[in-house]
Amino acid sequence: MPNHNHILIAEDNPALIEVMREILETEGYRVTCAGNGTEALKAFEAEQPDLILSDVMMPQMDGFALLEAIRLHPAGAAVPFLFVSARTEQTATSRARVLGADDYIFKPFDADELSLAVRAKLQRRRAVELFDSRAAHVQTVVMLANVIEARDEYTRGHIERVQKYAMSLAEALGWDTEALAILEFGALLHDIGKVVVPRAILNKPAHLNSSEWAVMREHPTVGAHMLSGVDHLQPAIAYALHHHEHWDGNGYPSGLAGNNIPIEGRLLTIADTFDAMTTQRPYHAARTKREALEEIKRLAGIQFDPLMVEAFYKLHHRSA
Repeated sequence: MPNHNHILIAEDNPALIEVMREILETEGYRVTCAGNGTEALKAFEAEQPDLILSDVMMPQMDGFALLEAIRLHPAGAAVPFLFVSARTEQTATSRARVLGADDYIFKPFDADELSLAVRAKLQRRRAVELFDSRAAHVQTVVMLANVIEARDEYTRGHIERVQKYAMSLAEALGWDTEALAILEFGALLHDIGKVVVPRAILNKPAHLNSSEWAVMREHPTVGAHMLSGVDHLQPAIAYALHHHEHWDGNGYPSGLAGNNIPIEGRLLTIADTFDAMTTQRPYHAARTKREALEEIKRLAGIQFDPLMVEAFYKLHHRSA
């Protein structure tokens, strides 16, 4: 299935360039090939790729000169650039680093080595772009989160604590940098739908009645709808929409069960519930962290993803 990433290859060996093209196109990448550095630079100027693979020794313009020209180009500063070369001497690799190369793959290489290197660098580029976008919009996100908390006097600090618990769990589960960047603002915005819940319901010092509970249960759907209208916040939709789904299918708003619940919702519901359990509310006393951990463990396979509960328990039981 195409992944829409465009890769530019600069290589003067026709046989090798075809091998690289076949490996990458099999992975779903769109590939442009150039036989030397000059052709590669022209191809870059015509259409900026998502990543460049380049030999070092090429006619007309070698790989070092190509890299230098790319980095001087207004659109080339952040494009991942990987050398693929038989030159293994330290002077060559050192010069590559000084000029801003992202990696250096030695010939001969196998298909897996090339694929892994390309995948890793593209993933890092997506994460950088996401972090740049997040930095540009972080004040908006924090402002929205503050609006949510300002309306609910009993949950001050809840959003930041949930974010902290969720981030540590995601890191323990090995989430990549792109997923962590999305989680960082997704956790802050997971309750944004509560902006339409009346204050009297949010701040009621007792359990909600059935009609009030029906209103409260609308907040995930409302939040998802709100985020869908803002392009750079759309990756956070799954956190808003699914953080009240239960592993056994008895959650809301969609009644999803097991692995049909998006991973974002499965993770955030643990962090959200743990903070709710350990926070003083008018209608229940705060539990100790150990008590909350034991309750979450008891609900593994009922309310929560069992594997995520295991990881969360390992993270916190020693300090509880």
